[in-house]
This record gives sequence, C-alpha cells and structure tokens, in this order.
Amino acid sequence: MEITAAMVKELRNMTGSGVMDCKRALVESEGDYDKAVEVLREKGLASAEKKASRIAAEGIVWVSVKDDVTAIIVEVNSETDFVAQNDTFRTFVADVAEQILTSDVGTVEELAEQKWIKDASKTVQEELVSQIAVIGEKLSIRRFVKINAENGVVVPYLHGGGRIGVLVDAESAVVNAEVKEALKNVAMQVAALSPKYVSRDEISDEYIEHEKEILKAQASNENPDKPESIIEKMIIGRLNKELKEVCLLDQIYVKDGDLTVAKYLEQVSKAVGTDIKIKSFVRFETGEGIEKKEENFAEEVAKQMSK
Repeated sequence: MEITAAMVKELRNMTGSGVMDCKRALVESEGDYDKAVEVLREKGLASAEKKASRIAAEGIVWVSVKDDVTAIIVEVNSETDFVAQNDTFRTFVADVAEQILTSDVGTVEELAEQKWIKDASKTVQEELVSQIAVIGEKLSIRRFVKINAENGVVVPYLHGGGRIGVLVDAESAVVNAEVKEALKNVAMQVAALSPKYVSRDEISDEYIEHEKEILKAQASNENPDKPESIIEKMIIGRLNKELKEVCLLDQIYVKDGDLTVAKYLEQVSKAVGTDIKIKSFVRFETGEGIEKKEENFAEEVAKQMSK
C-alpha cells in the first residue's frame, strides 16, 4: 500500500511522533492508523498521544550566538506559563537552540529528524516526546531563524525572560562594545515597537497602493464633503505617519524622543568612525498568532471537587 504524505501528517498530528517514525509505523501497519499508533506506543514514541490535540501557546523564545556572527532565535511552546519557567523545560530549549546553531538544519521538520545533540541514539523529535512525558504538557518546537552575518555582527536581545526575542543583523567595519551596545538598543526598540521593515526601501509598491486605497476610503468616509485634492493630501499625511510606525529607521527612538532610529545610528557611526547599517532583524513573541484557549480555573477546580 502506498503511504502518502497526508497519511504521515495525520498520524503525526495524532501522536506527536517524528515524520519518519510515522511513515515506518504506517508501512508496518499497512496504512491502518490504529495499528500504527500501537506500533508507535510499543516503541515509546507516542507517549504524548493524548496531549497532541491540546493548545500550546505559552513557552519561551531563546537566542544563541556564536562568535558574534552566527545566531539563531527559536520559539518552543508549552501549554502553561508555569512550565515555561521550569528549569527542565528551559534547559531543553537551550539545548534545542544549541542544536540548531551547530547544524545546517533549515526547517522544523528537518530538525525533528536530526540526531539529538545530547544523545545520538534518538532524534530531536524523540527527545521532544520524552520531555512531554516528563513535563506532562504538550510541547512544540514552533519556529526558528538562523542568521549568518557578513561584514558585521549579530546582536541578540531577550525581553521578559523569553517572552520576546530579537536578533539584529548589522553591517559594520568596526565591532566593539560601543557598536554592540548601540545595536542592543536597536534590538530593544524592535522588541518594544515591533516594526515590520528596516526601511521604506523594503516596502513593495503593492503594499503602498493597498494602504492608499484603505486610507482613501477612511478619509472619504470621515470627510464626505472634502474635495478630492484635500483627500489626497490627507492620504499622503496618514501614509507617512503609518510608514514611520512600521519602518524601524523612521521610528522615534525610544531612548531619545528627539531622534529617529536612523539619526541615533548616525550619531553612533560618527562616534566609532564607521557606518553602521541595519541589514535585517527578526522578532519572535511567544504565542503570537496562536489562538489561546481561555481557561476558567475557578470553574475547573469546582468541577474537580464535585466529582
């Protein structure tokens, strides 16, 4: 029987086991899901089966840097913030970060099938399943990004114990304490104000036109009696204001309201004798984009006590 990618994905969603483990189990069971689950359980690979459908929207973001030029940022999720602060969980996340940093893995799926950095007898996915069994919650390695700086440096920043993580990749002929401190300040800016772009040069014409249409509709609805020429001026003003909010270099620098980030970097560049150019940044916020389950703990306790 042909084992399709869709079948493997479904079994993986059911059990939390690795892709290749799921494929082998389906082959062995000739496509029978129930038997495949039994195969995985017998091998100790589906101990997290009952937790697979839970929502893991807490957790932490971790950053790791090597020699100032290679860096990774990774998000690993848990079900509760309590577990996110657990030393066992945080050690596992740190090991995952180290695994990514020292390998050429490019996707979460590839990472899952790699030999575990601390024990080559098992895969990363198998270690994840083991951690789920020990910790007692659904855990998930959600995403990661790896940056290799060219002609410069990568500077990390963690906020709130890992609630938000940032990497800033910059080009600079000089890499010293002053440059790193300036880039850390920029990383803090990214964490605080969450820009979408480094500069306006990154924004596509399609994005600009789309925003103009939205702003035009807003301005027209708010000012139905205004002539078209006035509406156009209003659109330009509002668009410029919006771009200042979404472009890092245009943002007002949080540590000095008289400067933009671009002007701040100009000052530092002049002081260190070389241009500092922000090439890119990555910002992860734990659980962003995941629909969190609303829990009523008082109600849950009451239910348990009434049983």
